[in-house]
Amino acid sequence: MYDVYEIRKLFPMLNNKKMQGKPLVYLDNASTTFKPQSVIDAVESYYTDLTANSHRGDYDLLYKMDCLVEETRKTIANFVHCQPKEVVFTSGDTMSLNLIAWGYGHKFLHKGDEIILDVAEHASNILPWFEIAHLTGATIKYLPLDEEGRITVEGLKQVISSKTKIVSLATTMNVLGYSIDAKEFAKVCHQYGAILVCDGAQSVPHRPTDFAGDDIDLLTFSGHKMCGPTGIGCLIGKYEILQSMNPFLVGGGMNVDFGIDLNMEPLPAPAKFEAGTLNLAGIVGLKKAVEFLQEIDVENIEKHDQELFAYAMSKLEKVDDIIIYNKSADGGILTFNKKGIFSQDEATLLNSKGIAVRSGQHCAKILDEFLNTNATVRASFYLYTTKEEVDALIDALINGGDILDAYFN
Repeated sequence: MYDVYEIRKLFPMLNNKKMQGKPLVYLDNASTTFKPQSVIDAVESYYTDLTANSHRGDYDLLYKMDCLVEETRKTIANFVHCQPKEVVFTSGDTMSLNLIAWGYGHKFLHKGDEIILDVAEHASNILPWFEIAHLTGATIKYLPLDEEGRITVEGLKQVISSKTKIVSLATTMNVLGYSIDAKEFAKVCHQYGAILVCDGAQSVPHRPTDFAGDDIDLLTFSGHKMCGPTGIGCLIGKYEILQSMNPFLVGGGMNVDFGIDLNMEPLPAPAKFEAGTLNLAGIVGLKKAVEFLQEIDVENIEKHDQELFAYAMSKLEKVDDIIIYNKSADGGILTFNKKGIFSQDEATLLNSKGIAVRSGQHCAKILDEFLNTNATVRASFYLYTTKEEVDALIDALINGGDILDAYFN
């Protein structure tokens, strides 16, 4: 049974005695999440019990580390429903998307080819494609958002063509919180011979992911948004696509052989994308984080997010001076402004009440025209967020007082 109050006991950041007397209502989970003690212990165990490189020697300690890396690959494959050989370890979502852009886009795109994005995408899923477009002569097209700000299959059909080679979209938008049906998008992409790249940074931690069942071509996500360590994430790819891609980094551990003739033979995927020393402590921590989420069940997390969002909306939709930009979001992201108040000023006021939210453009810097504002406040929930914390946010928005009090008190 899902008990948010019991779950909270597992997170040191929510039970830190140093914070007694000062409230902490953490509502910036779309940026990064707190870590349960089990993940912290796992990371520490690498440094106290497991310290060795991987794939670099023939002694017991290193072999144990090798096995743990591959066990983590299997754990992640089970979590997102792919094959272990389709799991590539990266530093996170940004690196994964750059790897795709350079390893696939730079290799296969030509002048006149099309890349489809949308204006709500995070910089991590826009700027790499800008670079590839500049270098290859490919064209970037933007899938139109509907009136609510959703990405729809109908919108994709309006812009996709026989020239489209890549469609790269967030499965859950990091500002508006709307999700796509990846399976339906994949069907349309494949009808036109394009691949579907899914930025899963906001979806993989919050709802079930079926990479194989949805026929996704390439998927990315970060560990730090799903109770795992920073600096670790994954690229999941259909094996034949991974095999066709060029490595983003070259160096030790990713090649079969190289010689003075300038030739190098890479190892098969996923190893050919994992040059150098991996973030092994991060991999150990990510394994434990995924196991933690599996024990809770991501379907329960999705339901909890939705319940909190509905609860917040039931309170805020009656407040005249709060502008909500995503009234029918699919999960735990609530994006808003208070009339007449700059978003960062409002975030500062909320901080004075012990409430941590995100303000600004949220790395989606070409969404402002659609929203008709250049900055918003974003409150994002997760598996340990309570209704009492939502109440604290709402009370601060309604009865928070003068913004100047936050700056001068």
